[in-house]
Order: sequence, then C-alpha cells, then structure tokens
Amino acid sequence: MKLSFGFGNGTQEVEVPDKNLMAVLMANEMEHERRGEDAVRYALAHPIGKGLLRDEVHPGEKIAIITSDISRPLPSYEVVPAVLDELAAAGIPDEDITVVFGLGSHRKQTEEEMRHLVGDAVYDRVKCVDSDVDDCIHMGETKTGTPIDITRSVAEADRRICLGNIEFHYFAGYSGGAKAIMPGVSTPAAIQSNHSMMVSNDACAGKLEGNPVRADIEEAGGIVGIDYIVNAVLDEHKHIVYAVAGDVVEAHRVGCAYLDKMYRCAIPERADIVIVSQGGAPKDANLYQTQKALDNAKHAVKKGGTIIVIGSCKEGLGSATFEKWLVGAPTAHWMVEEIEKHFELGGHKAAAIGMVLENASIDLVSDMDDDFVRSIFLNPQPSAQKAFDEAFAKYGPDATVIAMPFGGATLPIAAE
Repeated sequence: MKLSFGFGNGTQEVEVPDKNLMAVLMANEMEHERRGEDAVRYALAHPIGKGLLRDEVHPGEKIAIITSDISRPLPSYEVVPAVLDELAAAGIPDEDITVVFGLGSHRKQTEEEMRHLVGDAVYDRVKCVDSDVDDCIHMGETKTGTPIDITRSVAEADRRICLGNIEFHYFAGYSGGAKAIMPGVSTPAAIQSNHSMMVSNDACAGKLEGNPVRADIEEAGGIVGIDYIVNAVLDEHKHIVYAVAGDVVEAHRVGCAYLDKMYRCAIPERADIVIVSQGGAPKDANLYQTQKALDNAKHAVKKGGTIIVIGSCKEGLGSATFEKWLVGAPTAHWMVEEIEKHFELGGHKAAAIGMVLENASIDLVSDMDDDFVRSIFLNPQPSAQKAFDEAFAKYGPDATVIAMPFGGATLPIAAE
C-alpha cells in the first residue's frame, strides 16, 4: 500500500507491503452534534457538576476569566462571548470582569495578538491582560512542594473561570481543566517543580489516575480555587466540535472521554516499525513541534523497534534551550538523568526524546543537515521510503508496521 505523509508544504510517499501493515491510525469517524460557538453555548446550558454559570456568580464579585495565549489552539473568540453573556445574565458589569491570558513560560503578547485571540468586540468591552510572573501572590504549596504563586489578577479575583482546549498531553495526560492555573498563570519555579515529575512512568499521554503531574496540577487548582471551567475539544483543523462546562474535574473528565472517542486508537500489539508525521506545515516547522508526534508514536513501537519521523523542521530545532540540551548532551541517556536533577523548560522536550531512545531507534526525514541530525542522536534519512526500506531489511520480511499520518493527534493504545 502506498502511504502519504505530510512534509512541510508537500508530502513523503512510502510503499509498505499490505501483509506487513498492521494499522494506519487516523482520527476515529464521529458525528459531532454541534460545532463552534453553538457547542460552547450548549455546554453552558448543560453544565456538569455545577449549576448554570449565571447562578454560580453574584453581582459585586470580581471575575477572572483565564484563557489560552497565542501559542495554544483554543479559539477564545468562540468561547469568551458565551461566557460574558452568562455573566451579564447574572448581573455582573463588564468593569468587574478581567480576561487573563495564561502565558505559562511563554513571552508576553502584543495588543494585536490579544485582540486576535478574543476578537475586537470582547477586547473593547472588558479588560484583557497577560499573566505576569513578576506580580504574583503566594497561595501555598502542594504536597510535592510545588509553590503556588499565582498572577495577581487571578489570585485576587472572587471567581475564577478557566477556559482551555482538551488534547492529549505527553506527561500531564491531557491538557485543559486546572492547567489554566498551573502552569497557565504560575511562575517558572512552580512550572519547573510540577513538570519535573514528567520522568515518572505514570506521567504519560492519556493517563489521569495515578499521574503525578496531573495530580499536582489539580491540587494546585484546588488550593487556588477554580469556580468553573469551559473546555473545548478540537478536530484536526483546530475547530471546536465539542465542549464541556462546569466543575473543574467532573466536566474535564467528560471532555477527556470525548477526546478518547475521537483520537484514542486501539492496536493489537506494538510494531517493529512506526512511521509518523505531524501532518505537514505548520506543525512540522521545527523539531520542538514535531516531537509531539514522536512522543505519541512511542506507544506504538516495540522495544528495540524503529520510529521513522517525517517532519520538515526547516526552521531547525525551534527552541534555544531545547537546542542547548540536545547539542550539549554527551549521550541521549544523560538528558534523561539530568532532567531529574535539573528540570528546565525546553530541556524537558530533549529529555523526552532521550526517553524514547531508551527503547527504540529514531530515523528522521527532515530538511536539517545530516551531520547535525546525527549530533542530536537521531539517524538522518534522505526520504521516508529509504528509511522504511532500511528498517524493513533490518527486521525482515515479517516486520510489522504501523503508520501515523497525524501523529500529534492520534494516541495508540496497545492491547498488551
């Protein structure tokens, strides 16, 4: 069978014998009853674990709506207006509402970016600000010692409404829920403390119960106090196809279950060879972004197998810290050991690659220089077909193969 994988603005083709191809993992076929703002308004009219938002808030209260920054795919302009309508129905004046963009560890945004995120009507109607790591209030710490230092505009609010999108997260299990607070409006020290637990075997995509990173996030959210969430599930084109509203845990879990129906893909067993792509531009512009597909692919490959990653990475690695770790590491295993001793944002993605290399080889089909690719512990390949032919020769005529054309979205779950 001839398979096509996105590569920048083009494609890479691979011919795989039918008898060897175990599965081509794509989003599961689903009929979505509502989309976009309709889905959001329906969720607000049918909350989970809470009453209607208009009944949960009261005039005189200061309201913080925490939403995603420009680096996240949530279309806030389709979510915030519906939330504002609920608050207006409760008698909350616009001057008592602040929209806070959770920057986490990301840069400050321009006014143009903030306008784009929420839309002109919202931006001109209520106060919109970035979270500020230099103006935080200490609200305690979690059992693991993570400091809960929260940006003042959120910490001092009477009510906190957290927005976000739900997708698989490679060590928090899923995004969404209390992640708007931790790491959304937290300090670098808090984020580093929380994310340092990514080395746990239980800190992985699709896992909530027993996941130490997720548990720490939700403990922090509980201490800060999250009054309501509105979370959306997006399709491969980043359009809202489902939404949940209500309790920070109960509603979030319902959203996670819906995501599972869309993107969790059962496989009979792990394969010798996994071929994976982010789906092309803009998702494969650099290795920092492409790593997400690699991390999902690790759940489909046998120990000792090969993952063929197809991603242009025409912009290189995509992060100075990520590059410092990859280029400066004496061995791939060093990165895994070092992240436990010294967690650093950016370095965590390098360590994640090191963790994959503990169990499998990684071939990379990219636009980066071959010698440079070798220097970061990956095997450069000129084409996906050449990579597959070499791997097929290595594992023999009975080699098993799994293809993941949109690897960042699909999560393989082996029956074993």
